[in-house]
Amino acid sequence: MTITSPHLGSSKAWTDAQLLYALEEVVEKELNRHLKVAKDWMPHEYVPFSDGRNFPGIFEDGEAWAADQSKVTDIGKIALVVNLLTEDNLPSYHHEIASLFGRDGAWGTWVHRWTAEEGRHGIVMRDYLLTSRAVDPDKLEQFRMAHMAEGFESDNRHSMLHSVAYVAFQELATRVSHRNTGHQSGDPVCDRMLARIATDENLHMVFYRNLLGAAFELAPDLTMQAVRDVVVNFRMPGHGMPGFERAAAQMAIGEIYNMRIHHDDVIQPVLRYLKVMNIDGLGPEGMKAQEELGLYMGGLDSEAAKFDEKLAARKARMAARGRA
Repeated sequence: MTITSPHLGSSKAWTDAQLLYALEEVVEKELNRHLKVAKDWMPHEYVPFSDGRNFPGIFEDGEAWAADQSKVTDIGKIALVVNLLTEDNLPSYHHEIASLFGRDGAWGTWVHRWTAEEGRHGIVMRDYLLTSRAVDPDKLEQFRMAHMAEGFESDNRHSMLHSVAYVAFQELATRVSHRNTGHQSGDPVCDRMLARIATDENLHMVFYRNLLGAAFELAPDLTMQAVRDVVVNFRMPGHGMPGFERAAAQMAIGEIYNMRIHHDDVIQPVLRYLKVMNIDGLGPEGMKAQEELGLYMGGLDSEAAKFDEKLAARKARMAARGRA
C-alpha cells in the first residue's frame, strides 16, 4: 500500500505556528484516545518498602551501603542508573516541549499530562533503587546533581516537526530500554516496575507516532526531511550524563540497548507503521530525504550485523572460559 499526499503543493510554505494550529484537532483526538486507554497507577505500589532500612545520617542505626546488598545484576544496576538519570531531567524536557508546543489548548493539556505521567517514572525508580539498595545512594545523588546542573538542550529544538519526529522514536527507545532492563535485572519486582513504566512509554510513543503520521499528510516533504535528520542523528536524551558512553557500551553488550535493538525494535517499527518508505507524491527535497533515509537504514543494518557477530564471538569466548 502506498500513501499519496498530493494536495498541498510545496510544504516549504508551512511554518511551525501554522503546523501547530493545523495539527490541533489531531492532538485533541489523540489526547482523548490516550486518556481513555491510559491507566493511573500508584508508584508506591511497586516498591517493596518493607525491604528498606536506614542509611547513615541523622539515623544512628543507619547501615552503610554495600554492593552486595542487592539482588539486582551488575548490568541491571548500570541501566537503572542511566534510565533514572534520564528521567531526572524532566523539568528541562517539560520546558523544551512547552516552549515548542505551547501551554494552551489541546497541545498544552497534552504537555502537562505527559509531564505528570513521566514524573511517576522517576519517583518509582528512585524509591526502588534506594529501598532495594541496588546502587550507592551518595553517588546516585552526585550523578543527579551533575547531570541536572548541565541542563538539557534538545538537538531538535529548532523545529516543531523535528521534535515530533524525535519523540516518536525516543519514546519507543525508552520503552525498549526500560523493558530490557527489567528482563536483565534479576529481580521480579524490578521487572514488574519497569514493565509498568514501559507501558506508559509505549502509549506516549503511539501519541507522537500518530501525530507524525498526520504531519506527513499535511507537509510530506518537510516531515520526510525531519524524519531523515532525526534518524540519522539520533541520540538518547541522557547522552550528556556523567559516564554515559561507558554505560551505553555496557548496556549494548548486555543486550539492553544496542545497534541491532535500535534498528529492529525502535526505528524500523515506526517507519514500517507509517509506511514512510512507500510515501509518494513527494517533491524533490522529500524524495531526496526518503532515499537518504533508506540508504542510512541499510547502513545501520549492516553495522548492526557486524555488532551481532562481535557479540556472538564474545559470548562464545565467555562460554569456553566457563567450561575450562
